[in-house]
Amino acid sequence: MTDTDRPGGAAAPAPKGSTSRAGRDLPAAIGVGGTLGVSLILILVFIPEVWFGVVAVAIAVASWEVTKRLRDGGIKVALIPILVGGQAIMWASWPWGVSGSVVALAATVLVSMIWKLLSQGLQAAPENYLQDLAGTTLVLAWLPLMGAFGASMVLQDDGSARVLTLMIVVVCSDVGGYVAGVTFGKHPMVPAISPKKSWEGMAGSMVFGIVGAVLTVVYLLDAQWWIGLVLGPVLVICATLGDLVESQVKRDLKIKDMGTLLPGHGGIMDRLDSILPCAFVVWAILGALL
Repeated sequence: MTDTDRPGGAAAPAPKGSTSRAGRDLPAAIGVGGTLGVSLILILVFIPEVWFGVVAVAIAVASWEVTKRLRDGGIKVALIPILVGGQAIMWASWPWGVSGSVVALAATVLVSMIWKLLSQGLQAAPENYLQDLAGTTLVLAWLPLMGAFGASMVLQDDGSARVLTLMIVVVCSDVGGYVAGVTFGKHPMVPAISPKKSWEGMAGSMVFGIVGAVLTVVYLLDAQWWIGLVLGPVLVICATLGDLVESQVKRDLKIKDMGTLLPGHGGIMDRLDSILPCAFVVWAILGALL
């Protein structure tokens, strides 16, 4: 999510028209977000086996967005290894679990090392080799590896419920942060990275996120309520930090959004920035406590 519409931001003057106080086209954002949310819920409830494909496509598009932005910013990441290897990382988790994704990641990084080494041919040394390889490895770990945790979770017992728990808690954190940030936000949290985030918004995210986690753990997973008390705060913090990471990357690249595919939202990556790290957290916590 972008730092201009991410919950936890302090109120900003509202431009004329339908633009929200956060600087976004609010009707378009609500329409797109609602459509995506309902579609994903229907998939998880009625055809969960399609979930892998949905996540794989989303990761491919997000990888393209991030790769293009990095290359435009002078970091020549390895496009083909990211797109092809990223899908290998995703799909390897279906038959072989997380270990399959880790092996695919290692193989893709190795290919990327050779790919960038020979990018100028055998007669010329590559420029900015370390920078480009580091950017390539970051993209692979940030998107397809984290995405593999979210995709493979659907194969576990109550897998659809676990994925829904992830989505619901993150949405609750978003809503709580937006409401509290716009209504009460006065004290910036990290102005150097995301000027619109406030401590009041963070408090709202924490309250809504914990309530959402407790309710989903009890009613979707039929588990002990205290697991929600563990999951909720960790997810809220993880979602906020995930958003800040993308905000800093965009700040370094001097861009507002990673893409333009989703009206009112930006690109696919601008929707996944907080969900991807949270997917790993939900996989780990629920795997340990359930």
